[in-house]
Amino acid sequence: MRKIMRCLAIAMMVTLPLTAPAGAQTATLHADTPGPVYDKRMFTQFAEHLGNGIYGGLWVGPQSDIPNTRGFRNDVVAALRRLAVPVIRWPGGCFADEYHWREGIGPRDKRPVKINTHWGGVTEPNTVGTHEFMDLVEQIGAEPYVAGNVGNGTPQEMAEWVEYMTSPAGSLAEERARNGRKEPWKVPYFGVGNELWGCGGNMRPEYAADLTRRYATFIKSPAGTRVLKIAAGANVDDYNWTEIFMREARGQIDALSLHYYTIPGGWPPRQSSTEFDENGWAEVMAGAWRMDELVTRHTAIMDKYDPEKRTWLAVDEWGTWYAGDPGTKPGFLRQQNTLRDAMVAAIHLNVFAKHADRVKMSAIAQMVNVLQAMILTDGPKMVLTPTYHVFEMYKPYMDATVLPMEIRSPRYQHGTWDVPAISASAVRAKDGKVHVALANADPDAPHGLRMLLKGVAATTVEGRVLTAATMNARNTFDAADAVAPKAFDAASVTGDMLTVTLPAKSVVMLTLR
Repeated sequence: MRKIMRCLAIAMMVTLPLTAPAGAQTATLHADTPGPVYDKRMFTQFAEHLGNGIYGGLWVGPQSDIPNTRGFRNDVVAALRRLAVPVIRWPGGCFADEYHWREGIGPRDKRPVKINTHWGGVTEPNTVGTHEFMDLVEQIGAEPYVAGNVGNGTPQEMAEWVEYMTSPAGSLAEERARNGRKEPWKVPYFGVGNELWGCGGNMRPEYAADLTRRYATFIKSPAGTRVLKIAAGANVDDYNWTEIFMREARGQIDALSLHYYTIPGGWPPRQSSTEFDENGWAEVMAGAWRMDELVTRHTAIMDKYDPEKRTWLAVDEWGTWYAGDPGTKPGFLRQQNTLRDAMVAAIHLNVFAKHADRVKMSAIAQMVNVLQAMILTDGPKMVLTPTYHVFEMYKPYMDATVLPMEIRSPRYQHGTWDVPAISASAVRAKDGKVHVALANADPDAPHGLRMLLKGVAATTVEGRVLTAATMNARNTFDAADAVAPKAFDAASVTGDMLTVTLPAKSVVMLTLR
C-alpha cells in the first residue's frame, strides 16, 4: 500500500497518510483549476451471455407472463433507464471469444442451439442476437459496445458483422432489412477481441498485437460515421502487455482495455459474498484501492508512447468476484451484493475521477444477475442492489468536469490491511452545481472532514447517504430497501469551508448550492 500512496501523493486527487488534528483543515477542493471531463461512458454496463444475465434477467420472451416489450422485461429496462446507462458491452466477455454473429440473426426458431462452453456448459439458444440486443439498447437509451470474436473468428467474419450492422446499402444491408431492420444502426464502439491473453486465445502479447493490427484494419464504417476500436488490453498488472500493445498497435486502435476484479483470497474466487467478518471487509477495501495503482502504472506506459492521450484506457471489466451463492449453478457467477460492494463501487468511481484524462470508459461486471450486479431477478421478482444505488447517486458525474482535490485521510487499519479511510472526488456538473462524493471505508468509526473550497461560492449543502447497520447488509426480494439512499444532514458550509461527518461504512454524495 505504500506504493499506492506514493502514486496518490502526486496525482489529481491526493490522499496523504496523515491524520489531521481536530478542527484542522483536512482537504482542499480546487474548483478554481478544473480538470478533465468525467466521461459519461465511465458508467458503461456489461451484459454477457452468462448465467441469467441475459436469459431471465433481461430477456423473458414476448410470450412471457412477466410484462415485457418485445421480449425484454419492462421492470429491468425501466430501472436501467433511471440510471441513464450510456453504453452496454455485449455479448461478452469470454462468450464473445466464440460467438459467431450469423447464428444470432434470422428467425429465432431456426437459429442453432449451441453449448456455452465458458459458462456452465448450458445450452445457448441464440435467441438474443444482434437485432434483439440493438432493440434492448434502444429501449434503455444507451449506445452499443459490441465485442468481436478474435478468438476463433476471422477478420472477414468480423468485418461483415460491422457491415451488416452499419451499412446503408449492399447485400448485407438488404439481409438486415429482410430480418426486420432497414435503417443501419450506429455502432460507436467495437471490441477487437476480448482477453486475448486468456479465454480469447492464450496469446503472447506480440502475437496478440499483430492480430489486433490485422483485424482492426478491416473494421470499417460508412462515410460520415466512425467506429472506435477498443483493443483487448492487459490482465491486472501485466504491464508488459500494455507496453507491447502501445508500441505495436496504437496506430490501429482508439482505446486499450484493462480488466481487474477484486477477489478476496485470490483466484479462484472462493469467499462468500455475504458471510464475512471485518477481515473480509478490510481485504476487499484494499483490493478496491489497488485499482489506483494499476491505472497509474498502465497510464505511465501509455503516456510514454502517447503523451497527447489520443488512445484512452477502457477499464471495461471490474468489480467484486466471490464464490457463487449457495444453491446456484456452477459457472453462473450469481452472487449477492452488500454494503461492502457499494463501498467498492464508490472507491472505483472516485479513483476514475483522478484518472479522467486517460480513463474514458469503465464497465462494471455485470449488469444483471452476474457478479457485482446492478439488479437481481428471480422469475417475476426484481431487486435493486446497493451497487445500483451508488451508480444512481453518482449520476451527476456524467460528463461533468472533475475538480482536483487534496485530502489528508485518516487510516483504516485492520489486521494486515491498511488503506485510507476516506475516498473522495468532486465535479462541477453541466448545470453548474458542484457535487462532492465521499466514502468512509472504516466500518467501525465515523470520520470528520473539513474541506477548503477554492473557486466555489456556496452557502448551503444538501446530501444523501448510503449506509446500514451491518457490513453485510443487503437488499432481498422480501426486504428490497434495506440498503437505500437517505437524506443526509451532517454537512454544513460556512464561508469557504465545508464541514462534514461521515458515518461509519457510508457513501455520501453532497451538492453545494
